[in-house]
Amino acid sequence: MSVDGVTDGVAVAAASRTARSGGLWRRHTVALTVAAVAAAMLVGLLVGPADLTVHGVLLDLADALPGVHVDSGLTLPQHAILWQIRMPRVVLGVLVGATLSLSGATYQGVFRNPLADPYLLGVSSGAGLGATVAIVAGGSIGPFGVPLLAFAGGVVGVLATYGLGSSVGGGRTNAVIVLAGVAVAAFFNALQTLVQQWFDDSLTAVYAWMLGRLSTDGWTDVVAILPYVVVSAVVILLHRRTLDLLALGDVEAASLGVDPARARLLLVAAATLGTAAVVSVSGLIGFVGVVVPHAARLLFGASHRTLLPVSMALGGAFLVLTDVLARWVLAPAELPIGVVTAVVGAPFFVFVLRRRRSRA
Repeated sequence: MSVDGVTDGVAVAAASRTARSGGLWRRHTVALTVAAVAAAMLVGLLVGPADLTVHGVLLDLADALPGVHVDSGLTLPQHAILWQIRMPRVVLGVLVGATLSLSGATYQGVFRNPLADPYLLGVSSGAGLGATVAIVAGGSIGPFGVPLLAFAGGVVGVLATYGLGSSVGGGRTNAVIVLAGVAVAAFFNALQTLVQQWFDDSLTAVYAWMLGRLSTDGWTDVVAILPYVVVSAVVILLHRRTLDLLALGDVEAASLGVDPARARLLLVAAATLGTAAVVSVSGLIGFVGVVVPHAARLLFGASHRTLLPVSMALGGAFLVLTDVLARWVLAPAELPIGVVTAVVGAPFFVFVLRRRRSRA
């Protein structure tokens, strides 16, 4: 055999080993993240004033599977608590956490900035203004007024940001979009403060929403946001390679067949759709979109092929466990979940800043 043949054989064998190790690493990553979500959901189902056993909950969950019939031993009230109170709250926590984390990772990839989060483009301020208007209006706009106006406000916020960014320099640079988002957020926050001052009798309800919560009315909130979350996640996950190309810079991405402006607009729109939907029912829960994607990046690398699904899984698990902590710390009272995520997220945010500075 020639030297070239031996060299080619060695190269092929090395490539094969690399492919196998990469596939094995991806399988381990999937197994780890699925286990994390399952464990967090189980903890969320078990913690609460009503005493539910691990054995009873697992059997009742198994009994819900098609073709499986087992006696869990749970009483009818316990069964109702599991499926009508705790399960909707846990599922909502997974959806909200996964969407905020996915949106955060998307914004960070689009703007090539690990400090970007789902509220960068006026989504938070717009949703806050919409929810404030709905709360002070009371029952005059119907029972779904807060989610609907919060969703509309979030969409208006990002549209205003892009409109302002496009009018200044064509909106083609990250700096223009970020500065436009800051300006829009400041304007909407000022309007929200003005509304609160005019209707100060609703301040308590407004602040409760702004601090975030996962309280649910059965499965209503889950059903309301699920279509938007699914659409947002599918669009973003289908463009994982695009995000990797955008990370190379606009010139390199364009040379590889990607229209940076169009791709950026599509990804930001999809992330905003999901963020506005979950914020409309959960309130303003900060730091999830910064903490979870950055932690996933440190643990599993920066490739969006892995980063996006891992961020979703870890984000869902993180918010469910955070909600458990919020319910447990001052039980039977309940801390706003936004307070808990801020306590965890603020030090991590400082860590990210210091890490970036040390690299500069």
